Amino acid sequence: MIAKLRGAIEAIEDGKCIVDVGGVGYLVFASSRTLGALPNPPAIASLLIETQVREDAIALYGFATGAERDWFRLLTTVQGVGAKVALALLSSLSPDQLIAAIATQDKAALTRSPGVGPKLAVRLLSELRERAGAMPGGGGGALPASVPLAKGHAADALSALTNLGYRRAEAEAALARAVEAHGADADLDILIRGGLRALAK
Repeated sequence: MIAKLRGAIEAIEDGKCIVDVGGVGYLVFASSRTLGALPNPPAIASLLIETQVREDAIALYGFATGAERDWFRLLTTVQGVGAKVALALLSSLSPDQLIAAIATQDKAALTRSPGVGPKLAVRLLSELRERAGAMPGGGGGALPASVPLAKGHAADALSALTNLGYRRAEAEAALARAVEAHGADADLDILIRGGLRALAK
C-alpha cells in the first residue's frame, strides 16, 4: 500500500494531480484545499496518501496534512459517504471547521458540500458527534453538548463574534464551550470573553 509520495508535480487539474516519482506518474485525487497548497509544476512536493483498492481500480487520495487524511478516513466510515463526497466536504470545510460544524450541529454547513443532502448531513452529525472531538483540532475530548444559541445573550454574543470577523461555525463552537462553562444565562460580556478565549485556543 502506498502511504506517501514525494516527486515532481506534473499537472494540477480539477480534483486531481499527477505526481512524477522516478519517472512514474501517479494520478492522485485530492481536495481543492490540498491542491491549492501544492507548488506550481514542476516543483517537488510530498503528499500523504490513502490507497483504496477495489475490484475494478486502485485509487490514490492525497492530503497535505495528516489531519485532513484522518478526517477523510473518518468521513468514509459513514454510510453514504464515499471518497468523492469526503473530498468535497474537505474542500468546503477544514478539519477545524468540520469540528465546529459537528459541535454546533450545523447541518447547513455540511449541505453546502456537493453530494451532501439533508439526510446525509443529519447522519454525519449524529454518527460523528462522539468521535469528532478526538480528531485533529478537536482538543482531544468529547464535544460539548448542543446548546441553544438562537436567543438571549448567546445570540448577541454570536452576533458580536461574527461582527469581529470570525466565521459563524467557529463562533458557534466557541460559544458552545463558553455556555457550557458559564451557563446559558451568563452575562453577555462573560459569554463574549469566554468565546474569545475558546477561539484563541
